[in-house]
Amino acid sequence: MKEEISARINTMRDYMRSAGIDAVIIPQTDPHQGEYLADHWQVRRWLSGFTGSAGDLVITMSEAFVWADSRYWLQAANQLSGTGIGVMEEGKPEVPSILGYLGTALKPGSTVGIDGMLFSIDKTREMEQELTAHGMKLRVDFNPVDLIWLDRPALPKAEVFVHEQKYAGQTMADKIAAVLANVNAAGADATFISDLAEIAWTLNIRARDVECNPVVTSFLYISPGSSTLFIDADKLNADTGAYLASNGVNVRGYDEVLGFLATLPESQRVLVSSTQSAGALLPALGSRAVVGKSPVAMLKAVKNDVQLDGVRNAMVRDGVALVYSFMEIEDKMAHGERLTEMGVADILLRHRSSQPLFFDLSFGTIAGFGPHGAIVHYSANEESDAVLTPDNLLLVDSGANYLDGTTDITRTITLGNPTNAQRHDFTLVMKGHISLAEAIFPEGTRGAQLDALARINLWKEGLSYLHGTGHGVGHFLNVHEGPQSIRLNDTLAPMTPGMITSNEPGLYREGEYGIRCENLVLTVPAFTTAFGRFYKFETLTLFPFDLRLFDTAIMTDGEIDWVNAYHRMVCERLLPNLDAKAQEWLIEKTKPLTR
Repeated sequence: MKEEISARINTMRDYMRSAGIDAVIIPQTDPHQGEYLADHWQVRRWLSGFTGSAGDLVITMSEAFVWADSRYWLQAANQLSGTGIGVMEEGKPEVPSILGYLGTALKPGSTVGIDGMLFSIDKTREMEQELTAHGMKLRVDFNPVDLIWLDRPALPKAEVFVHEQKYAGQTMADKIAAVLANVNAAGADATFISDLAEIAWTLNIRARDVECNPVVTSFLYISPGSSTLFIDADKLNADTGAYLASNGVNVRGYDEVLGFLATLPESQRVLVSSTQSAGALLPALGSRAVVGKSPVAMLKAVKNDVQLDGVRNAMVRDGVALVYSFMEIEDKMAHGERLTEMGVADILLRHRSSQPLFFDLSFGTIAGFGPHGAIVHYSANEESDAVLTPDNLLLVDSGANYLDGTTDITRTITLGNPTNAQRHDFTLVMKGHISLAEAIFPEGTRGAQLDALARINLWKEGLSYLHGTGHGVGHFLNVHEGPQSIRLNDTLAPMTPGMITSNEPGLYREGEYGIRCENLVLTVPAFTTAFGRFYKFETLTLFPFDLRLFDTAIMTDGEIDWVNAYHRMVCERLLPNLDAKAQEWLIEKTKPLTR
C-alpha cells in the first residue's frame, strides 16, 4: 500500500507538470465544505492513505505533507510512514501554515493549483491574497482527480425521505419563510445554500448519503417565488417528489448549479455564506453575489420545543442502551472472555440499534484501550484492534442518530484497579467538566469566554489538551454543528437558549492512556437581574461516570454534590426503563460519592 500511495503522488506530479502547476492543495472536504464526506469526495484519503477526518495534503514537485491537527498527530505519523509524505503537526508554534510553507518552498512566479469547488469563498480569497504577496498565482480549475482515480466511487445514490413534522417540530414552509427573513435582513433577495445539513434541515429531508450523517447530496436555491433543489433525480421517489413540489421546490440536476446561477436575472441579489460556499460560485454569480453569513445556521442551531423533547427522550433510550452495553463489557471481562476494542464498538451498536427510532450511529465509535485512548480520534482496525485487559483505562466515545435526536457521549472507565495517577488525572478532567456544567453566564457570552473553566485545573499543574472543549450538535443531523463552539479560538457565536453543545475536556498521556468525559448540554435561561439576562446549562446525557476513578481528596464539596445530583437524575430517568438486573447495576454505579 505504501508503494501504491507513492505511485499516486507521482502520477499527480505528472499532471501538475503538464499543466504548469508547481504545487497542489488537496483539502479534506467536498463542494459543500463538509467535514464528513461521502466516499466520492475522499480524495485526500485516497491519495495519501491518511484516514483522519481533517487535514489537508500539499504536493510540490519535490515534497508532500499532510497538515494534521493535534487529534491526528500520532495517527498521521503512523499511516504516512514510508509513503514519502511527511506530517506537519498543525498547532505547534514552529509549524508553518500551508500558505506560509508555500511562500518559502516555491519561487516567485510559481502557480498553485486547486479545485475551486473545494475551498470556501473566504479561504479562496485568503489564498489569492497571500500567494499574490509572494509573487505567485492561484489557479482554481486544477482537478485531474478523475484521470488518476480510475475506480473513484460514484456520487451517493441513497433515496431521500421526509423527516416528519412530529420530529422536526416545524414545517418546510415555515423554515423557508424564516430563512428568507434573514436573507432580507442581509440585503439580499434570495440565497444559495451549499451546506448539506442546512439543506436537510430547511426542507425536512434526510438520506444515507454520508456515513453516520443523514444528509442529502444537493444544493439549494431559495427565493420568494420558488426554490430549486439541485439533486440526482433518481434519489427522489414519487412521494418525496410530490412533497417538494407541493412546497414550491423545483428539481434540477446536481451538476447544473453553475449554469443556473450564471443565468439568474442581473437584478437578483443572492446571499452566499463566505465560509460554507465554494469560491468557484462567485464567478458564476458575478455582481449578483451578496457574501455574508449563513441565513440558516442560527435557526438550525436553536432547537424548538418539539426537537428538545425528542432529544430528551432519545437520551433515555441511549442511556438504556449504554447500561446494557457496559454491563455486557464488564461481564465479559469478569469471566475472562476475549474482548477487543472493535468488540466494544459492536456491543454498543447492537444495543443501540435495538432501541426505538434508531437510525444509525452519529459517528464511528471510538473505543481506545490504554495507549490508544491517548489518540484523540482513534479508530480501531484489524491491525490495531487491542485486546482489553484489567490493567488500564478504556475510553469510549460514541453516539447515535435517532429520528428524534442525536447523541454523543464519552466515558472513561477502569477495567481493574486504577493507579493514583490515573485517578488524579481523571478527577482533574472532571473538575473542569463540572465547572463548565455549572456555569452561569450573561446573554451574549461566547464559547471561547467559557472554555477556560474546563481547563484551569489542568493548567495549574502544567497540563492541557489541544482539542476544543465543546461543539454544537444537530438534531437527527450531523454530530458536529456550528455556529457555536467552546474552544480557545473564538467563533463569535453567542451561546443561545436552545443550542445543544458538548462538554468534553480531556487529558492524554502518550503511550499510557487517555481520559475524556463528555455530556451534551442545553443552553437555557437562568434568571434576569438589573444587569440583564443570564443563562446556564441543562445536562442532557444520561449515564454514570466511573466512581472508581474519582479522587475526592482534590474535590470540593460542591463538586461531589454535583456528581451525586447528576447520578440521581440518571437513576430517575433510566431506572423505570430497565429490567431488575440492570436496575441493580445502575444503582450500584450511582452510589453517593463520599470522601
